[in-house]
Amino acid sequence: MADTTASAFLPAARSNENRSTTPGSTGFKSFIASGWAERTDVLPPAREQAPFAAARRARISAQYPGQRLIIPAGRLKQRSNDTDYAFRAHSAFAHLTGWGSDSEPGAVLVLEPTSAGGHVATLYFQERAGRDSDEFYANPDIGEFWIGPRPSVAQVASDLALDVRGIAELTAVLQAVDSETLVLREADPTFTERVDEARLRFAAERVLDNRATDSPFSIEINAAHEPDAVLARDLSELRLVKDAWEIAQMRLAVAATARGFDDVIADLPRSSVHARGERLVEGVFNTRARSDGNTVGYDTIAASGPHACILHWTRNDGVVAPGDLILIDAGVELDSYYTADITRTLPVNGVYGEVQRLVYETVREAADAALAVVRPGAVFRDVHAAAMAVIARRTAEWGMLPVTAEEALQPENGQHRRYMVHGTSHHLGIDVHDCAQARRDMYMDGVLEPGMVFTIEPGLYFQPDDLTVPVEFRGIGVRIEDDILVTQTGAENLSAAIPRTATEVEAWIAATQR
Repeated sequence: MADTTASAFLPAARSNENRSTTPGSTGFKSFIASGWAERTDVLPPAREQAPFAAARRARISAQYPGQRLIIPAGRLKQRSNDTDYAFRAHSAFAHLTGWGSDSEPGAVLVLEPTSAGGHVATLYFQERAGRDSDEFYANPDIGEFWIGPRPSVAQVASDLALDVRGIAELTAVLQAVDSETLVLREADPTFTERVDEARLRFAAERVLDNRATDSPFSIEINAAHEPDAVLARDLSELRLVKDAWEIAQMRLAVAATARGFDDVIADLPRSSVHARGERLVEGVFNTRARSDGNTVGYDTIAASGPHACILHWTRNDGVVAPGDLILIDAGVELDSYYTADITRTLPVNGVYGEVQRLVYETVREAADAALAVVRPGAVFRDVHAAAMAVIARRTAEWGMLPVTAEEALQPENGQHRRYMVHGTSHHLGIDVHDCAQARRDMYMDGVLEPGMVFTIEPGLYFQPDDLTVPVEFRGIGVRIEDDILVTQTGAENLSAAIPRTATEVEAWIAATQR
């Protein structure tokens, strides 16, 4: 018989009996259940993004008439022993509900098809326990004594402008699962297993029913369940074009990130005399991310000197030496989960050396060339091609290529990519690498539309031991990354206010440290 209690949907409690003991005496239980002020739930107005989330749900609903769609938020993930990483709801769940950093682990959004067409959206979550239960003091995962007050069903319903129910009622959804039900598999593997079990039960019952009537029927449930993968793809593609609220969030994230770069520059004199100066740079930026947003959108890269040649250097344990460049790739994630993704490469002592400036300005030239092709109707991959044309031409001029720039740009060659192996652009939004499950013909080969937001981030990286480059170039790594919005008539660089040219960067450092 199905378990209809809320505990059926919660993770198993972790034992802590070897290091602590939760009070359990009769006297304690009686006393702790009494003497509390009466709760008065104030219902908040619907949050600003609620109508935008409703419009997104309507768009995915139109793609799946008659099918039940299940989108879990996900659960806490273990960091070590009985400690967890900070919870972050799955991006598709956040996109469809408008719930961000205040979302509850274990919540599930269900789009139930109706006979009249379309879907009814219902959010299920572990509602607040009464003080007459032991959950509020004994459960470190959801108890108020441990993690603070939690909202009521009525408060969440008012906040998100959604039908909201307690998690125990999710049992009825599982009992109604059929072969047409789809689930976002990656969001909550444990809950996905329960959906798969329900689909198998449904299939077995249908087979038995049809055998009894001599009617042929069979159904196969595949472990990967391809229709689920298509749902994940469509939810990813749903974010390719941002709505007005999302674009406003991106502007706020960029502005907060700009303040973080100001903080880093102001602190460079301290960072440059510390044995782990890169850690100080990381910490200063992360402080801004926590004060002005939810957290960083991804691990901050603070790569000084030759570390700048390591594309995803996040150890950040090196020195920040005067005379070197420091490549800082960082973004503030807001409480809505929308994040910026910006890179600037700064001279630690405030002035670029001759070769450093040459490399820096070449990268900027590539970035400007890429931005120049951005407009509605252009193809996304053409942005990368424009940047690569500059990289090939300059590295050929410097005598680094064994072929001409034109030959290097041929598909079968690509020698210039030795010095920039990554792509120039990726979509950006609620994920730093947004829309990652979109089809290639919608992404890399997709046509640009107003409302798309993506990065432009060319770079040049000359490894310290690369014998194909002159000695004076070795150990220099430069990347310039900006966040770009496609407009009705062209493009807007959302991060253009953060200095970009070498001369502007030098003036920025001088003014900030004055």
